[in-house]
Amino acid sequence: MTDSIPAMDGTILEVRRLTKHFPIRRGLLKRTVGMVKAVDDVSFDIRSGETLGLVGESGCGKTTTSRCVLRAIEPTSGEIVFRTSDGQEVNVATMPNRELRPLRREMQMIFQDPFSSLNSRMSLLDIVGEPLLVHGMNNRRERQERVAELLRLVGLRPEYMQRYPHAFSGGERQRIGIARALALHPRLVVADEPVSALDVSVQAQVINLLMDLQNEFELTYLFVAHDLSVVKQISDRVAVMYVGKIVELANTEDLFSNPKHPYTEALLAAVPVPDPRARRDDRKLLQGEVANPANPPSGCYFHPRCPYVQDVCRTETPTLTEVAPSHFASCHRVKEIELTGISPAGAA
Repeated sequence: MTDSIPAMDGTILEVRRLTKHFPIRRGLLKRTVGMVKAVDDVSFDIRSGETLGLVGESGCGKTTTSRCVLRAIEPTSGEIVFRTSDGQEVNVATMPNRELRPLRREMQMIFQDPFSSLNSRMSLLDIVGEPLLVHGMNNRRERQERVAELLRLVGLRPEYMQRYPHAFSGGERQRIGIARALALHPRLVVADEPVSALDVSVQAQVINLLMDLQNEFELTYLFVAHDLSVVKQISDRVAVMYVGKIVELANTEDLFSNPKHPYTEALLAAVPVPDPRARRDDRKLLQGEVANPANPPSGCYFHPRCPYVQDVCRTETPTLTEVAPSHFASCHRVKEIELTGISPAGAA
């Protein structure tokens, strides 16, 4: 990765050279025999009020990156610079644990699974009100009023606050998770595959809700997903990850219509077209499996699956460079090959 991505005006989050390696331990003594490079030298920025989509196949490091950003897991190295509401710049990656709690007011997460992320023994009042209690709102009536307000915001009735999670559908549970994430008026919300466990019709409702809340409260989203048809609807910019690295970063429209990395082209080829009569026989579908992050290939990690591979791809690691205005890609042949995109409006 490179530090060549310049900081943007109004940036709320700067991630620089972030890595997260998990040790592989074996034997009775649990000796470390290797490392899983889940996140391998990742850099990106997020402007205040925008949505950055983070996409890629399962196992590419998206969720690990998002959890490192919030310090839900400890990064191995790198910087995560967050600009707080009072203008301070803090490095989340190295902050002592005791200093993280006040920062939680400004950084929250929406989890992937609406069933396992809610405590089945707690009522909605306790689930949504818990962040308020942890951060000093001890008056129960005040918490009830705030929880009622939050439930209205996400399209649920306030009288539901005495019910338990089992009484709600998957879409309603995710709305509860969104209400909990908004309880402390955060500025940055990390949404980790927030609609992947939902039916398609419910996905659209939740995406529209997230967009409405963003407009109303000037929220900033890091939106993690594997479905590009969902990402294109909500994201201002998209970062594509492969085996722990960002291989392309661009505005949503540019990335969909004019991809610069073969992996992005393959992901776009898998996006369904909402026309049963349309034929896409020229699609370049991916072959093979995602590389093993514990033993990645030499050179470009994507070269064993790339239809445009040459010898240089097998031996030299490409760097993420600006190949067009605000469009970054990591490919040796970026200036030689023409890739096929799709219109953002034409995706399902």
